[in-house]
Amino acid sequence: MGCILYIHPFAEEMNKSRRMAALQARALAQAGYAVLQIDLLGCGDSSGDFGDATWQDWINDVVSGWRWLSEHSQAPLWLWGLRAGCLLAADAARQLEARCNLMFWAPTMAGKLQLHQFLRLKAAAELLEGNSKGVTERLRQQLTGGYAVEIAGYTVSPGLALGMDNSILAPLPPLPTGGSFRLEWFEMSTREDAKPSPAASKTFSEWDAAGFEVRSHMVRGPSFWQTTEIEDAPALLSATVAALSTFPLPQKFAA
Repeated sequence: MGCILYIHPFAEEMNKSRRMAALQARALAQAGYAVLQIDLLGCGDSSGDFGDATWQDWINDVVSGWRWLSEHSQAPLWLWGLRAGCLLAADAARQLEARCNLMFWAPTMAGKLQLHQFLRLKAAAELLEGNSKGVTERLRQQLTGGYAVEIAGYTVSPGLALGMDNSILAPLPPLPTGGSFRLEWFEMSTREDAKPSPAASKTFSEWDAAGFEVRSHMVRGPSFWQTTEIEDAPALLSATVAALSTFPLPQKFAA
């Protein structure tokens, strides 16, 4: 059916979403897909320390995973990202020897937003101590000056923060040879009438112009990567399997 490389989200969002990633990987395996889950450098059970990782290190990890799958299977390849993992998937796809299909779960549109939210955790902590003025800007200056920062138990290197800060969910360059590739885009909402945001709709058009068939899915369920307790989103599991099961086996095209 196909091979799928899962790219986990950033920091605590990774821990919150481990169960959902495992459940989805099992469901995809039962549907006939081979799924490779990796822990990026310094994350989970991987080697190295989180504080040593750079954004390019993580891109390299994704590229290595893709190459391993390419060597072991001729089936169509997918990069499946969650949150900031979608940014890594898109950045890594630009460095691959061949184009592949993409699946985004609740994608972060820009790394700058993800980094800003993370820096605000430090500001919130210092607010409790009565000292939150200018914390975010001070941390950014520290990173720009080449110094790591410690936030919520994570040591973030300048190479990781600045790389994330510059990453955006921009489409890949169009293929001169044409070709058909799929981008499956999943968003979560607790509302039945939810629709993609204007920014997401604009992004769909850009990816479509780059040669991707974009299919958007609004799925009802919790934002499991940020809930206080570990939560499941069964509707997302079934919607993902259903979306991929309708995908025809495509021909590979060189990038």
